[in-house]
Amino acid sequence: MRTENHTFKSEAMFRDRIEAGNLLAEKLLHYKNNDVVVLAIPRGGLPLGAIVARALNAPLNVALTKKIGYPGNKEFAIGAVSMEDVVLDKTVEVPEDYLESETALIRKSLAKKYEQYYKNFEPEKLEGKIVIIIDDGIATGNTLFVTISLVANQDPAGIVVAIPVAPPSVIERLNNFAGVDEVICLETPFNFRAVGQFYEDFSAISDEEAINLLEEKNKM
Repeated sequence: MRTENHTFKSEAMFRDRIEAGNLLAEKLLHYKNNDVVVLAIPRGGLPLGAIVARALNAPLNVALTKKIGYPGNKEFAIGAVSMEDVVLDKTVEVPEDYLESETALIRKSLAKKYEQYYKNFEPEKLEGKIVIIIDDGIATGNTLFVTISLVANQDPAGIVVAIPVAPPSVIERLNNFAGVDEVICLETPFNFRAVGQFYEDFSAISDEEAINLLEEKNKM
């Protein structure tokens, strides 16, 4: 597995998501014109994903997933759901009827998001494609890891994870995570509290902005 990362002492490492996206695109140019799908994690990953997709002449999709919380403590993730798949932590035992009801509720929520994001075009099939998963940074990595597992279930040709910044411990885990072929992380600071601390401008991305980015790229 190939991993590329750099560590610096400064706190704000990127002006904004545009700069971070351009820097990631430079590191991913070896995938240009290959059979690639760029998969951005909403909403913060969309500005970076759009830049990378343009640079690689690749389609842009959005990862629509949501965690399943433990009964009585919904913040503790025991798995995740997409429109097609369910990934569960098999070390945690919960009632089957709870899983069924939660999966149904989550899929109802995801269906609304699907209608928003894919109103005017269909997402690319991931089977046989190199899937490049992009976010604006990783803190715990929970969303990213369940996204990787759900992508792996669709039989891609390869999975690449590309992020501007993440804690060293998360990158180490990514390097050993089943199905990941390449990890590109621009910065791996030890003083990690939140992704936003490493951006001068970390303004929130609205659903409307994210959808516009997705549609603009896929009209090209």
